[in-house]
Amino acid sequence: MVKWIFTHSDGDGICSGALALAANPDARVFFTHPHGLLEDLDNVSESDSAIICDISLPEDKLAGVLERFSEISKFGELIYIDHHPLPENLRPENIPGKIVHSVGSSASELTYMLFQERLVWLMSRVAIYGAISDYLDNTTTISRLLCGWDKRTIYFETGILVQGLEGLKRNHDFKRKIIFHLASCRPPSLYPDLVGVALENTRREDELINSLSRYVRVYGDVAYALDVPFSAGKTATYVRAISNALVGVAGEEKKGFIDMSLRTCEKSIDLNHILRRISPKLGGSGGGHPQAAGARIPKENFLEFIRELDMAVKAQMRR
Repeated sequence: MVKWIFTHSDGDGICSGALALAANPDARVFFTHPHGLLEDLDNVSESDSAIICDISLPEDKLAGVLERFSEISKFGELIYIDHHPLPENLRPENIPGKIVHSVGSSASELTYMLFQERLVWLMSRVAIYGAISDYLDNTTTISRLLCGWDKRTIYFETGILVQGLEGLKRNHDFKRKIIFHLASCRPPSLYPDLVGVALENTRREDELINSLSRYVRVYGDVAYALDVPFSAGKTATYVRAISNALVGVAGEEKKGFIDMSLRTCEKSIDLNHILRRISPKLGGSGGGHPQAAGARIPKENFLEFIRELDMAVKAQMRR
């Protein structure tokens, strides 16, 4: 029997994967994402087990994913750990396998709490790194764990991890090695070359901030930029800030689609709800967290997507 860990390649996903690996040291680590989850689960053979961390369930492939969950859990073990809002009308008890789900906590916190009895105390800082990475470090559990550490050091290490991971982009071999490094109870700054990558990415981020205005376009309450050579999530944040818009969008063209990250600071806006409603109408998919989400739309429908997004934002603000 083979045990698999499927996880996201961002900060929270890396830390979730490291915590799951520390508790299950014989597992294989595989990076995936919502749109690739169903296909990637084909790696799991009969009687194998799977731990899935920080991967939201895609509405457009939901039936297939749930069926695959059921198949895996019949003969092996399936553990699904996540903090993204579930698709509408889907409840945790209707998902096959062992489900650990809470939208108020990071996946790292949830993974740590699930496997806490198998983890040494040093791994608590990995849970904190992951929570900070996803802006979810003010929960009761993370605040309690943080009391055992020097906060300044923890934030320093998290900064190196996040900046380094964003500089690595799709270098999954490097990221997998970082998971094993963290699972061995060592901090990010002691991993070879990660500090250098983090510093270089920070330099590029500063250049981006000073040059981003030439990419930005504004439509109503939505500001967007396409094909900016930097992290989409951070770019969306800066696009919103530079234009003083309610929502920032950063997109990149890939194989006829625009892959996007969206950000807002307005608490009355629920990007997850908006994207799950408008994206399928335009031949795409979308969702995530209320203030930080993503979407994938056919290139030819992008401007219509921006118009629909602006109308939906205005409607939510009027409530």
